[in-house]
Amino acid sequence: MKKALAILGLLSLSAASAQKVQQEFWTIALSPFFDDEMKRLVAEYEKQNPNVELKWVDVPYDAIEQKLLAAVAAGRPPTVVNLNSDITVKLQTQGALQDFSGLDKKVLDSYFKNALDTFTFDNKVYGLPWYWAPKVVMYNTEIFKKAGISAPPKTVQGMIDAARTIKDKTGNYGFVPNINGQNILYLFQEAGLPILSKDGKRAVFNSPEHVRLLQTYVDLQKKNYVPDETMRRGFTLATELYSAGKLGMLVTGPQFLLRVEKENPKVYAQTQVAAYPIDLGGNVIHTPLMSFAIPKGVKDKAAAMKLAAFLTNDANQLAFSKATKTTFPSTKAASKDAYFRRVSDAPVDQARLISSKELAKARDLTVSVPNASRLFKAVKDNTEAAMLGTKSVKAALDETVKVWNDSLK
Repeated sequence: MKKALAILGLLSLSAASAQKVQQEFWTIALSPFFDDEMKRLVAEYEKQNPNVELKWVDVPYDAIEQKLLAAVAAGRPPTVVNLNSDITVKLQTQGALQDFSGLDKKVLDSYFKNALDTFTFDNKVYGLPWYWAPKVVMYNTEIFKKAGISAPPKTVQGMIDAARTIKDKTGNYGFVPNINGQNILYLFQEAGLPILSKDGKRAVFNSPEHVRLLQTYVDLQKKNYVPDETMRRGFTLATELYSAGKLGMLVTGPQFLLRVEKENPKVYAQTQVAAYPIDLGGNVIHTPLMSFAIPKGVKDKAAAMKLAAFLTNDANQLAFSKATKTTFPSTKAASKDAYFRRVSDAPVDQARLISSKELAKARDLTVSVPNASRLFKAVKDNTEAAMLGTKSVKAALDETVKVWNDSLK
C-alpha cells in the first residue's frame, strides 16, 4: 500500500511539472559574474507565476544574432531575448522580431522616452529598455605622471593631444579610438554632424566636416599614435592594453572597471575616472542601450510581454544596477535612487557618480535604416579602407553615402 501511495505521489508531482508552461529568456555575456542576480530573477518570477518554469540562457555577444536567427528558423525561439540596439535594428528590418502592441501604457511610460524611442520603429515598440552606462574615461595616473600630464582631458581634441604626448614621452598608446564597425557614425553625431537629411531620405555624412573628422583618426594611425589593430580588434584591444598597463586612457562604460580590477589589481589601483570629453558640437554621448525583445515565432505574445516587463521593471532594474555596480536603469523611478550618488575614492564609485551625471546627455545613436546590415557593412569596409590608406577619406565616405542613397531611394 505504501509503495502504491509513493508511486501515486511521484506521478502527481510529474503531472504538476508537466502542466507548467516552459519559458526561456536569453541574455548577452552576463555569466558567470551575474549568475546570482539572474537566478534571483528566475526564482522571483516563478514565485509570482507558479504555473511557469523559467529557464535562463546566457549567450556570448558574438553568437547572439546567429543563434537567435537559427532558433527562429527552427521554430524554437526563446520567450524573450536580450539585444542591443544595433542588433535590434538589423533583426527588426529582417522581420525577426514582434512588436509590443497591446502592452499597458503605464509600463511603457515607466521608461525614459529617449530610451524607449531607441527601440521604436514606425511608431511600434520592438524592445523594452533594460540597462545602459554612459561612457567615462579611465586613466592610468602613473602613465599620465610619466607623460607630464596633470589632469584628464575635457574635450575630444584634448584627448587626442594627450594621446600624442603619452606616445611621444612613454612609448605607450594614449587611447584606442572606437571607430571600427559602424562606430564612426556615433562619433559624427557626437560632433553634431548629421547622418541623414532631415527627412531621413538621404545620407549626408560625406561633407567637408565629416571628412575632416575621419581624417583626424587616419592621420593618427599613419603616425603610429593609434595601434595597427584598431580596426580589427577595436574595444577588445583597448581593454587588453589598459589592463596590461600599456594604455593611458580607456574610453568605455564604467562596467569594464570590474574587468580591470580582476585582471590587474595594480593597474586598477592606479586608475582614476573622468567624465567623457564632450564635443560641444553635439553635446551628446552615445550610450549603447540593452533591451528585451520578443522573437518572431513566440506563440504567447502576452506572456512574453509580461516576462519582458518583469525583467525591466523599476525594482529589478535597480537590483541589476546594484549587482553590476556600474550600469544604470532605463526607468525613471529606479534612476532616482540614492545608490547612484554615493561618493568615495574607489574607481568604481567614481565612475558610477560621473556616469549618473551624464545620463541627461546619454542617447543611443544607432541609426535606423532599411537594409541595415548591408549599409553598416559599407560603413565598416570603407572606414577600414580609409584607415589603411587604400582609399582617401573623401572617396571612402563618398562611396559609402552612394551605397546608402541607392538603398534609401
